[in-house]
Amino acid sequence: MPTMKRRCRLPLIALLLVLARCYMPVRFAAEMDINRAGYYQFFFDGYIAKVQLYQDLRETKIGREEEKEQVELIRADFERDPATKAFEYFKQGHFRVNYERSGDLLKARTMTFFRRNEYILGLSYNKDTGQISMLGKSLNRDIKDRLRQGGLDTSGELRLFTDARVVSHNATTVKPFPSKGPNYKLYTWKIANLLAPTPALKIQIR
Repeated sequence: MPTMKRRCRLPLIALLLVLARCYMPVRFAAEMDINRAGYYQFFFDGYIAKVQLYQDLRETKIGREEEKEQVELIRADFERDPATKAFEYFKQGHFRVNYERSGDLLKARTMTFFRRNEYILGLSYNKDTGQISMLGKSLNRDIKDRLRQGGLDTSGELRLFTDARVVSHNATTVKPFPSKGPNYKLYTWKIANLLAPTPALKIQIR
């Protein structure tokens, strides 16, 4: 998953350079609720790594002072977004983040966590097809292998509740969830590591 999607196919070196600037979830729990009218709620709680900072610290390319400076820049980056409810530096380029966002996708058209140029997970609405898509960031196998060899991996669980008509998905499990309301189902993705399939789901609104 949650290293999550850059919609372009670049040569491997270019991908590595792009990835170095990215955030990636390391251990997390995330939850979405999307109703059939297009209103959504999104929650994320977990640890995120800044790939370049992690690599620089691991290879001792930077010292304590530069680490502090970069951490404060990253803190400011997250806290500019009011959806960030809590942010704490853990160590070695890893951060604890609590994030909550809600809105009307039919009006906003997109919801991106963390943002478009730091894509981890997102929602989008296509008015021509009447579909809402949920998609995690996708990386090719070479990148995943390099990240894992470098000591970075991801694990967690994504849960998505909806009473809308789902036309496709790759969830690990699906079950009715009537306590949320009539026709509600719970779609769950168990992410064991970076090699797990990228979470994807499509909802037909009309």
